[in-house]
Amino acid sequence: MKRDDKKMGWIRVLLLIFPYVIILAIFQTIAYVIGGISFEEELQKTSLQSFIITIATLLATLTVLYLFMRFVEKRKFKELGLKIKDRGFDFLAGIIIGLIVMATGFFLLVVLDEINVENFNLDLQEILLSIGVFMAVSISEELLCRGYIQRNLMYSFNNYIALIVSSLLFALAHSFNPNLSWIALAGLFGAGILLGLSYIYTKNLWFPISLHFSWNLFQAYFGFNVSGQEFYSIVEFNIAEENILNGGKFGFEASIFSLILQIALILLIFKYYQKRKHLAENS
Repeated sequence: MKRDDKKMGWIRVLLLIFPYVIILAIFQTIAYVIGGISFEEELQKTSLQSFIITIATLLATLTVLYLFMRFVEKRKFKELGLKIKDRGFDFLAGIIIGLIVMATGFFLLVVLDEINVENFNLDLQEILLSIGVFMAVSISEELLCRGYIQRNLMYSFNNYIALIVSSLLFALAHSFNPNLSWIALAGLFGAGILLGLSYIYTKNLWFPISLHFSWNLFQAYFGFNVSGQEFYSIVEFNIAEENILNGGKFGFEASIFSLILQIALILLIFKYYQKRKHLAENS
């Protein structure tokens, strides 16, 4: 840690906000023009248009963070947590956990008659575009929220305070999404804790990136909205009555079952890394 990191960590987070908003607006405006998207009315975007916007968002995030790492922190960009050596297991674990959570939620809600499957829709182009969308989203949000914000807050504060604050910011960043509810907001905060916990121990982003990607992708594929927004789904179902069991129009993240699974995963991840830390200290 550099000598001024403790004092400057939280200040750098504040300094990031204005330039990030400006550069993001510029990149997304360009994306709207390229994608032929109307500025005047909020229509349902095509998968290609969503892909163009998320790529623009990723490029804006990469641009701002590169400039801040290069000229403000004077560090290498990969120090955000992008070292890939020996991270294959982390990436695979994130993919598998996201799939298990969404499959568990889906089949549980089917058994409880909370959702009724109507159709299956396989479209290779849509599958490829959705993979691109959710990968771009996960890389962009994890670089920003965990790689930059949480890391800098960890310089200035206790690791767990930094985790809580960055998770609150993560939830607030999604608070303008459609169909938001109190349980959806709690789920977003829980997701921030879940995604950021491993970063405390590893300072690496590949597990949160893969879990974030898998969580969103399979949530969409199983027919749920993702954070209140509609995406291509392989499974198509209807909900008889929106409630805290099925998550309604916000998606599975607004389900009480999602919160329970998040808490279980947070406890398991915490126990896993505490055990590894104990073994390392006694080896």
